Amino acid sequence: MRFTKMHGLGNDYIFLNCMDGIPDDLPGLARRLSDRHFGVGGDGVICVCPSRRADFRMRMFNADGSEGAMCGNGIRCFGKYVYDRGLTDRAHLTIETGAGERELSLLMENGAVKGAVVGMGAPVLGEPVALLLGGDPYTAVPVSMGNPHAVIEADDPARLDLSALGPLAERSPAFSRRVNAEFVRVLDRGRLELRVWERGSGETLACGTGACASVCAMAAAGKLDREAVVRLPGGELAVRWEEKSGQVFMTGPAVTVFDGEIDS
Repeated sequence: MRFTKMHGLGNDYIFLNCMDGIPDDLPGLARRLSDRHFGVGGDGVICVCPSRRADFRMRMFNADGSEGAMCGNGIRCFGKYVYDRGLTDRAHLTIETGAGERELSLLMENGAVKGAVVGMGAPVLGEPVALLLGGDPYTAVPVSMGNPHAVIEADDPARLDLSALGPLAERSPAFSRRVNAEFVRVLDRGRLELRVWERGSGETLACGTGACASVCAMAAAGKLDREAVVRLPGGELAVRWEEKSGQVFMTGPAVTVFDGEIDS
């Protein structure tokens, strides 16, 4: 089985070309391939599939085998994958995801795809909720970007023990289902820093949907402009939340790490 390892700001995925068929037991395959000691290693697996209503369909599986609806870093890499491998010659694509169709425009440099601008849809913000994590009080803003997030303000995200707090937030009874948890700090009107605990994968170096959710939550609270740079452990993303349309646009890089083959 051929695969391609790719990443967006260190949020890494194993890409499989499934245009001619889906492998058996994708959840089990995702767990096996994502293992960083006995597999290829990654935050999950992304399958490139045909679509009846869009240019392609993206299916994304977390490292624990659970299927996710949307992945912001993954969809940028998805666009680079299909272009680089000649599956399309167009720089503007519509991708079917579990969260609906998403538009992306590839960013080219000397004929090569370096990243993408992704139309992430409109956020759905909930009312802030009080959380008690590790004995300390926090306030979380529920935000859906097609997948569920809890945006939590913190004085210094870099100093938090995310291995302890992340699972507590992910499975908090305050939310109706498991969430991705973003611990954020506003640096100024145009900059935000965050660390993220992704459900099914643990702490990752970046989360595109989480960056978008965090900008929207802080902008709605009047603490951040609607266009901001988000600083993550793996690098920076640019996020713009349009006031008129309500749509969120994310810009960031996409990188191919290597191609390989494993026993199927």
